Amino acid sequence: MQTRNRIFEDFAQLMTNAMGVAQGARQEAENAMKSLLERWLADRDLVTREEFDAVRAMAQKAREENESLRAALEALTERVEALEAAAKTRGGKG
Repeated sequence: MQTRNRIFEDFAQLMTNAMGVAQGARQEAENAMKSLLERWLADRDLVTREEFDAVRAMAQKAREENESLRAALEALTERVEALEAAAKTRGGKG
């Protein structure tokens, strides 16, 4: 009986060691894949979410400024046209 228990203990210890080795190998494989993926992504010149959001905010601000400038330009154009029309009217009467 003692020999049988020793065999089971040795087998259990062997399985425990094998599981530890398997878990270590799995962790090494995960780290290697993560490193490979990070290098691949870095080589692609992809932007981070923060960079994307910053550029999007700048583009939105530029669009708003363009709309404001367009409205100001239209108002000035109308005013110039009105002044030119008034000048022609006054010039035609004199």
